[in-house]
Amino acid sequence: MPLDLRKFAAPGHTAVLVMEMQRGVVGDMAKFPDLVKACDRYGVLGNSARVLSAARMSGMPVIQCTAAFRPDWAGSFTDNCPFVVGLLKDPTHMLDGTPAIEIVPALRAPEDLESRRYHGFSPFTGTSLDVTLRALRITTIVALGVSLNLGIPGLALEAVNLGYRVAVVTDAVAGVPDDYAQAVLRHTIALLAARVTTADLLAAWA
Repeated sequence: MPLDLRKFAAPGHTAVLVMEMQRGVVGDMAKFPDLVKACDRYGVLGNSARVLSAARMSGMPVIQCTAAFRPDWAGSFTDNCPFVVGLLKDPTHMLDGTPAIEIVPALRAPEDLESRRYHGFSPFTGTSLDVTLRALRITTIVALGVSLNLGIPGLALEAVNLGYRVAVVTDAVAGVPDDYAQAVLRHTIALLAARVTTADLLAAWA
């Protein structure tokens, strides 16, 4: 049966989660050039802006899921993951209070909520995101952002485990390399979430 997106992601029970669309990840201070190029190829920032504008116009909550580290790295494991060990090559990157953790300007609005984490790769780990969503009476999550390597699968898996329905915006996410990112969408995300496009959402929320 085809997905009725107007019901599945209707205002009143749907929130948009924006995963790590920060200046130090995909913006002007990014240190992941391949990921930035992938975002450019697929128009991720432009598509994300269109989804967020439509969501806000429909009265849906937009929650910016951000990552950061304290200047003393307290509360963050620094040696249990190769990716984090690699980040430590520049211990000043993505620190609280620095421009790198700011949301890309084109994707932020004053009314947006923010859920910041200091450890791990899922926005639900060690944060109050689940409580916030439940307080807002949210049952469906529309997810966009980066990356398909880690953050988006982690978000979708934990959201499903917590009982939410999830839709991933396929042209507002990216990962590297391209063939791997597309395989994740086909073989992992498809098992967890509905796959929708920016055009699908704009039509449903019109």
